[in-house]
Amino acid sequence: MDIAKIRGLSDRELDSELATARRNLYDLRFQLATRQLTDYSQIAQTRRTIARLKATQSESRRNSA
Repeated sequence: MDIAKIRGLSDRELDSELATARRNLYDLRFQLATRQLTDYSQIAQTRRTIARLKATQSESRRNSA
């Protein structure tokens, strides 16, 4: 998900997307531990998505306060 789409989300949608991304990262780590993961770049992509979501949440809180 790119930053332009993320900035268009509401606070609830950001929370939902963040929870989904964290769960996805958990699942990827589990697959890595059980040697089922084939595309290791998914871990880095998911971590970047989480960082984008958290940065956007921080921006919106800073702007609303």
